[in-house]
Amino acid sequence: MKKGRLEAFSDGVFAIIITIMVLELHVPHGDEIRDLLPMLPVFVSYLLSFVNVGIYWNNHHHMLYATERVNGAVLWANLHLLFWLSLIPFTTAWMGENHFARWTVVLYGTVLILCGLAYVILCRLLIMEAGPESPLAVALGNDWKGSVSVVIYAIAVGLAFVDPRIALGLFVLVAVMWFIPDRRIEKKLSEFE
Repeated sequence: MKKGRLEAFSDGVFAIIITIMVLELHVPHGDEIRDLLPMLPVFVSYLLSFVNVGIYWNNHHHMLYATERVNGAVLWANLHLLFWLSLIPFTTAWMGENHFARWTVVLYGTVLILCGLAYVILCRLLIMEAGPESPLAVALGNDWKGSVSVVIYAIAVGLAFVDPRIALGLFVLVAVMWFIPDRRIEKKLSEFE
């Protein structure tokens, strides 16, 4: 199968996820700058989630750019990833509204773990479909960043029971690790062209 419909559908879901998240930023009652202060936890959780969803969209785009065809397993794996990503607006809102309380951070981190696992599964299935010598397989290699991210998220969830701020710091660490654009796919594709 060609990948066009998968890309279009996925881009639409990513756009909806970000739109739902921004709808949780409610206008404060009042016209003073201090009226924004109670919204700070909601905005911080939104910012973290916006960056995370943006990172997933960016990497998803690069993976599909390097992919020529998809199969049924890839379609289901993509839906699996989109399912977990679609829960980010809920966990983001809950976490921000409750000022990063322990269980909100635990649930947010659990969703990040499941997003990470779903992303790793999608990567593996795309590589299996493309072949071990494909530009995508060569570019991703063993995808250490994907695996390390899931491990850090799991550690963060455990540490959230000690102090949710430690978990938040680890979530930010993973985002920073991925925020720097991954040039592996672009670099390998230019070598294959």
